[in-house]
Amino acid sequence: MTSSSAPAGRPDPPHLTRPDGSPVRVLVVDDEPNLAELLTSTLRLEGMDASAAADGASAIRTVRRFVPDVVVLDIMLPDMDGLTVLRRLREQGARMPVLFLTARDAVEDRVLGLTAGGDDYVTKPFSLEEVVARLRGLLRRRGSITAEEDSALVVGDLRLDEDAHEVWRAGEEIRLTATEFELLRYLMRNPRRVLSKAQILDRVWHYDFGGQANLVELYVSYLRRKIDKGREPMIHTLRGIGYVLKPVTGAGAARD
Repeated sequence: MTSSSAPAGRPDPPHLTRPDGSPVRVLVVDDEPNLAELLTSTLRLEGMDASAAADGASAIRTVRRFVPDVVVLDIMLPDMDGLTVLRRLREQGARMPVLFLTARDAVEDRVLGLTAGGDDYVTKPFSLEEVVARLRGLLRRRGSITAEEDSALVVGDLRLDEDAHEVWRAGEEIRLTATEFELLRYLMRNPRRVLSKAQILDRVWHYDFGGQANLVELYVSYLRRKIDKGREPMIHTLRGIGYVLKPVTGAGAARD
């Protein structure tokens, strides 16, 4: 899992800033050094001021010193769980939004995180685009940022709302699974750019995912049935190279 960059000729998403013009501050709390470094590096590329803590005690200390606008908090930490960290932060008056990272799939674990005062969660494995989009959504809803931005990606007559997790083509809503949504999001963030199967595996699934390339072929076929069926195709295969999403002839230009 690596961070993305916009292709040549395509503008980057607007950087998020505080009302005073300084970068938004994000604290990443995770005891996996490689994952914490990957997240903080990606957030810095997005124009944010990112710091990291490896356990609950250091996270609480860093919040006092760093005063983040949002916290990315792993539930499983070596000294105390993320729910305890959040409760202590709230007791101390910290009111910034919190995005939980969790490897747990049980509904009750997700509910616990939200009822403890968390604002959102992503389940491992996750894509970096998903984390960045969730953080942008949290900061917008809290009014913590000044950048005016649309949460929608638009390529031709295809529109994807990152906050609402909704997709339309030519005004018709299309229902996607979570994985199909992530795949389409990645393609739409890189219109007209050929993406290899290895790149797609890396970005849509997990940074240490060991699956086979036929998984990409399978999900591209699922996506085509929903996006392109009965319409001029937008998803194209370049044999031996990868896939590319292009607006149909006469459709509007791609933008973020």
